[in-house]
Amino acid sequence: MAGHLKKQLKDAVKVIGSGSLLFASYLTAVGDERFYADQLMPSLQRIVGAETAHVLAVKMIGLGLVPLNRYQDPASLEVNVLGLKFKNPIGIAAGFDKHGEAVDGLYKVGFGFVEVGTITPKPQEGNPKPRVFRLAPDHAIINRYGFNSCGLAEAEQRLGARRDFQQEHREAGLPLGINLGKNKLSQDAGADYLQGVRVLGPLADYLVVNVSSPNTPGLRDLQGKAELRRLLRTVLKERDALQRERKLPVLVKIAPDLTPQDKRDIADVVTELGVDGLMVSNTTVSRPETLQHSNKSEVGGLSGQPLKDLSTRTVREMYNLTKGKVLIVGIGGVASGQDAMDKIRAGASLVQLYTAFTYQGPPVVTKIKRELEQLLKEQGFSGVSEAVGADHRGADK
Repeated sequence: MAGHLKKQLKDAVKVIGSGSLLFASYLTAVGDERFYADQLMPSLQRIVGAETAHVLAVKMIGLGLVPLNRYQDPASLEVNVLGLKFKNPIGIAAGFDKHGEAVDGLYKVGFGFVEVGTITPKPQEGNPKPRVFRLAPDHAIINRYGFNSCGLAEAEQRLGARRDFQQEHREAGLPLGINLGKNKLSQDAGADYLQGVRVLGPLADYLVVNVSSPNTPGLRDLQGKAELRRLLRTVLKERDALQRERKLPVLVKIAPDLTPQDKRDIADVVTELGVDGLMVSNTTVSRPETLQHSNKSEVGGLSGQPLKDLSTRTVREMYNLTKGKVLIVGIGGVASGQDAMDKIRAGASLVQLYTAFTYQGPPVVTKIKRELEQLLKEQGFSGVSEAVGADHRGADK
């Protein structure tokens, strides 16, 4: 009798275990938002280190192993800027797909645009490991990757192999951005960026000049007025020499840790030279007092929720300084439709995320789009473009 009962219990455990596994697999495949954010991602983070998880995520997405995405982007989310159509304004920030290995999988997740890189001319390993640190209670990450990159030649080969696909994606409203940087040991930053423009410009729908990573010595010095003017003038000249049907948009990615004078200088330079846009912003070297996790003392750039208000404030300031005439991509702490809306109302035409993607998984993209769609309706906007800079117009919407 006892043996029979024991067997029945074992069988019951097997059935329950199998059922739980099947249910979990189903929730994973269909992209259940709550399951990913509350169960799956926290569980994975407990057993997989931050950088290992990053590498695995890129590989899996590159293989197209992403949850089902049934959300259809409504017309209200479409944005037409930089001479390009964006099906929706939510992009994946540079730093996730550093080597251009997962572009098509990221579109499948639901991003309206993908930015790869930062890519440096020569391959480089970046800084020593460990170099990525989670601050889970703060919904934040500190990284000091240091531009680990496959280099221009490998990136050109990989992205060139999908050139025809990208043309189809671009026509469908899914542009590709390429983020360019300099090698750590390079003595001539200008030459590094020019090489990037020359090699990868023909494969990009827009280019980003990254002068704001805190993890490459001396890089942020390029944000100084004279240095920035010199660099961007040569980059734009090289851009103009590309044999293309239309002029390739060039944007500059700036830090959130700038003085008021730095911001005025950057606004003057991009306006004067006709730079197409600003990416606002990169990670911060500041450490808010609200941070709880012990990793807060690690050196590197802080991203995620603690960066949100600082980056939104910087978006607002740069919109003011450029009189709303220079396109802005808002980046930093975007984890909800409200976060995206805050950046749009502050002056961003497009937004990007990264840290929220690592904490909540692929379903966060659909969640943000769905919430943003609803907020636009509630606030009386027919589309994203109508909401851009609304806070500056004193609108009561």
